[in-house]
Amino acid sequence: MKKIKVTTGVYWVEIPAAKLYVLCGCPADSVKHLMKIGLIATEEKNGVFFETGPNAILLSDISLQQEQFSNLAEFPVLQMLYRQGLILPNHPNNTGEKPLLVGSEDQIRAQVEYIYRGNYGLASAEEIMQAGIPEDTAYDMMRMKRRFAFGNIRKTEELLETRIVRDEAVELRNGVFIQRKGINIYEFKYNGESITVDINLTGKEEYEAPYQLGYHGIRREYFSVIHSGEGDGWDVNRPCMASILTFQGKIYLIDAGPNITHSLRSLGIGVNEIEGIFNTHAHDDHFNGLPILMRADHRIKYFATPLVSSSVMKKLSALLTMKEEVFSNYFDIQHLAFDAWNNIEGLEVKPVLSPHPLETSIFFFRTLWEGGYKTYAHLADITSLKVLEGMIIDEPSKNGISREYYNKNKEVYLTPADLKKIDISGGLIHGNAEDFREDTTERILLSHTALELTNTQKEIGGSAVFGMADVLISSDQDLTKSIAFMNLQTFFPEAPKHELRMLLNCPVEVFNPGTIMIGQGIINEYMFLILSGEAEFIVSDKNIWNRLASGFIVGELSGILGTASHGTYRTLSIVKTLTIPCELYSNFLKRNNLFNDLKENIDRRILLQNSWLFGEMLSCQIKSRIAEQMECSSYSEGQKLPIIPDNLYLLKDGEVEIYSGCKTIETLLPGGFFGTELVLFEASQLLEARATKPSEIYHIQAELLKDIPIVRWKLLATHKKRMKAAVTTF
Repeated sequence: MKKIKVTTGVYWVEIPAAKLYVLCGCPADSVKHLMKIGLIATEEKNGVFFETGPNAILLSDISLQQEQFSNLAEFPVLQMLYRQGLILPNHPNNTGEKPLLVGSEDQIRAQVEYIYRGNYGLASAEEIMQAGIPEDTAYDMMRMKRRFAFGNIRKTEELLETRIVRDEAVELRNGVFIQRKGINIYEFKYNGESITVDINLTGKEEYEAPYQLGYHGIRREYFSVIHSGEGDGWDVNRPCMASILTFQGKIYLIDAGPNITHSLRSLGIGVNEIEGIFNTHAHDDHFNGLPILMRADHRIKYFATPLVSSSVMKKLSALLTMKEEVFSNYFDIQHLAFDAWNNIEGLEVKPVLSPHPLETSIFFFRTLWEGGYKTYAHLADITSLKVLEGMIIDEPSKNGISREYYNKNKEVYLTPADLKKIDISGGLIHGNAEDFREDTTERILLSHTALELTNTQKEIGGSAVFGMADVLISSDQDLTKSIAFMNLQTFFPEAPKHELRMLLNCPVEVFNPGTIMIGQGIINEYMFLILSGEAEFIVSDKNIWNRLASGFIVGELSGILGTASHGTYRTLSIVKTLTIPCELYSNFLKRNNLFNDLKENIDRRILLQNSWLFGEMLSCQIKSRIAEQMECSSYSEGQKLPIIPDNLYLLKDGEVEIYSGCKTIETLLPGGFFGTELVLFEASQLLEARATKPSEIYHIQAELLKDIPIVRWKLLATHKKRMKAAVTTF
């Protein structure tokens, strides 16, 4: 038996004598990590080339760790079934033995449904019609889906074997046993040997990206395309195909794939700066970065057709074991009409249904300018014309597509644009560069591939590198000050504009990654309104580490009080700030009758800033609004805490024990919180709490938190972790 650490939170256990190779933990891009360290390699048998790799996956007991998906088995399963050949007819590795999925019952059940939705999306004509599609079109879509699926929509259980692990040891295969020893702690046993793996993330650990991207400064143009991904789900060196649009200074994403945090940080974009996302479809390499967008302090706009959003919500709800309608708690859903130009504050977008195994849109974007429209076409996950032509069938009762549908797609593919990015990944469900040889588009970019471009492909289109921008309409002004003005107006809606312009006259400063803006113990003369990028706040002796984004004023509280900063502020990416002298800011507050109110809730603001729940990503304005409404109550040692519906409880001083029956779930210190169930669900409190020391506790109304996605997301992750602990016997 052998254990290898693959990356943070991921291990490899191999027992060659038992022909068992286990991937322990499968967060985003775990397959790429296996490739990078050689645990997936190419071999040849009987003249057939194929990949090696795992034949079993051990799932995390918890679906979310550090607010990231812990279990994303879609691509590891695809690698086993197709790239290893376990499901391919006449393949030397197709012995009839299925990939093995191992874990708790709830996570197995969630993964089975999630993989099913990843394979097929909406799986019946009825589900498609519920998304507003006419009956005849829904029928045609199912004909196409079944053709992609070789005739049958198959349940996940037909493709995989599962092993549910409870408290007792369970045999995996060939005499190998596994037993849970604690949450995310498992012991493997074989022939008298044993190995223990712990796939918990501890402290501030995060799942790692398999590639390094460096740092890039971007400019917000009037209309531009920033290239944020050109690879596919197997490319170990580049993010998956994606783009970022800037339009009139606003930032829009096209898809959110794995490790999007690293991409955004590399580009100096904080999640709070994102206006919206256009989502093509629900495959993991375009979808599984959505939780990162749930970590904003506002609901980011989600643009998709009802068809695509229905498919996405079903898959996401399976992963999180939540109701589909909860999606709207985290995103501002903006439905788009197929085959029509939808106007989004001057940016027009036309989604077109793309032939693919699950519901997919390709997008055309345009805006009016001198000489007509400037247009960008984003063609992710298309199917080659050769494959589509092979699917044409005249008999409507048989699986396939019509000649008319083929012709329509060919015409759409070749629609001219100023800039077009196309999927050339090939195979049965991706595009082919040759189809675009006669395309009259001014500039074509070839994307969605892990392979080097061939000379033939290079004759058809160019390529982009991460962080490169194509400017379709340049801006004749630096839009940074406009962003600063919008922030100030939001913070101080009652202040006269001439007062805001006084602050706006302060300089914009750019900090490189890794720069200390204000050190702990320093009395700062300036405060910094973050306009773009991401920073961090650190108080190491109190184990405080919170990320800060657009809308946060670094050094505001210490600057107002004239006291030393109680923590260190440091940049994580390229950061742009409006740099304001503390004296000028204080005088501004006093002249506008804001100073006293702000000083009154400073202690509450500091508590919020130091807490894990509220200290990350929230703008100063949101924290101030919460602080104004917080009400404090005192409790004696041993006192059971009363539970008030629609309230969250934040510990100011003392110590609180959360328990279920006779079992202690967690002990809270200042900054800790409880009452997650009362905020998230219409249900009675499932856990109880009592003060184990004299304690002061703030009550926060749930109404204040409902439109703050990052807070709801952390509450959900905490709830799931506590519920798992409550039912575990360890």
